[in-house]
Amino acid sequence: MSHILIVDDEPDILELLSITIRRLHLTPVSAANVTEAKELLSNQSFQLCLTDMRLPDGSGMELISHIQQQYSNLPVVMLTAYGSMDVAIEAMKTGAFDFLSKPVELDKLRSIIQNAIRLDEQKESSQESIQVPGIIGQSQAIERLNSQIYKVSRSHAPVFIHGESGTGKELVARAIHNLGPRNEQPFIAVNCGAIPSDLMESEFFGHKKGAFTGANGNKEGFFQAAHGGTLFLDEVADLPLSMQVKLLRAIQENLVRPVGSETEMPVDVRILSASHKDLQLEVDDKNFREDLFYRLDVINLQVPSLRERLDDVPLLCEHILQHFAESLQRPQTQLSHSAQSHLQQYHFPGNVRELENILQRAVTLIDGPKIEIDDLLLKKNQPVKNNQELSHQLAPGETLEEYLEDAEREILMQALEQCRWNKTAAAEQLGMSFRSMRYRLKKLNID
Repeated sequence: MSHILIVDDEPDILELLSITIRRLHLTPVSAANVTEAKELLSNQSFQLCLTDMRLPDGSGMELISHIQQQYSNLPVVMLTAYGSMDVAIEAMKTGAFDFLSKPVELDKLRSIIQNAIRLDEQKESSQESIQVPGIIGQSQAIERLNSQIYKVSRSHAPVFIHGESGTGKELVARAIHNLGPRNEQPFIAVNCGAIPSDLMESEFFGHKKGAFTGANGNKEGFFQAAHGGTLFLDEVADLPLSMQVKLLRAIQENLVRPVGSETEMPVDVRILSASHKDLQLEVDDKNFREDLFYRLDVINLQVPSLRERLDDVPLLCEHILQHFAESLQRPQTQLSHSAQSHLQQYHFPGNVRELENILQRAVTLIDGPKIEIDDLLLKKNQPVKNNQELSHQLAPGETLEEYLEDAEREILMQALEQCRWNKTAAAEQLGMSFRSMRYRLKKLNID
């Protein structure tokens, strides 16, 4: 019989939680304070801990930290006063599996308990270094990423995934979902930058028949489709401010109102989000709401660029070429040693996606069974031209300041074109920070 530890000094709450737990054919065990909880934890195994924030001899946050250090596989749910979102976010950053607001919603409590029990059943696979399905590589950067994916998959906390375009942010999101307790439920991926602004509310929350011209029937939105599972918001920084307000409310309240409906409906989703943009900079520039930023960026995962893990290029090439062979139903194309070495010295502004494109082009165009250096058709890693090589010359009547601005504009444009307009890669190539790059582009009106 699975045992659930409840830590709370309010008799009414203890009774309510205990009744709900017994109805799930589980055994509740109660403690009135931190000291009693620690004693029980040292003498008995539990599948879940529910703890109040305020306890007579300490705080629930203290207990979460203790459990993280001593019993890292035990999920903990924090009970907080209604509206204490800051406390809930801090609890999840500390390591809590999820949180519940008082008064406790029994449906949500049952859902959390069931997810936690499934999580407990998976804990035998726990290990310090884990190979995450779908993530290819053995470099230190990938080992570190795999470890982080495994840890965050064992929580309900929102995760923001940051990385350059082409690094595989959606693969990371899918891995988090697949390793977590919601893996049998839907994973819904949404490209926030590809939805027309006038359709956003309908796409996210659904609509009722007749809600607007063309609404010929009821339609469920992304939140309803992801109910019980995971909603992945890719390129979330591209959402307009008007939609950010509605998204924030849906995430906070776990309620959505379909367009044309007079009633709200509850939804239970885990939110994962991603962007190649720096969300903090977007907040600073007033392009992204600060309250939504703090709600999404509870846990931050950085996906390394391919330049940071060039040791993984041979494994990635093998995997990609094998995939092409299976798709085309023909023998696998081989990569010569010299071509592989050449790839490991390339800067990959487009990351893994660019590597896939390079290999796909080579496989399509070569005549023989092996890819050689010339078949790769790599862009040369030429440095940006110096001032003597710039095409712009000081014109009659032009001030030195105007000349320097034009020269700077040309240098920036050259770098951006070489890096396929990847601003992060262009900034690195020019030896400047991303923030400095943004400032210069804005000053020179370069979009």
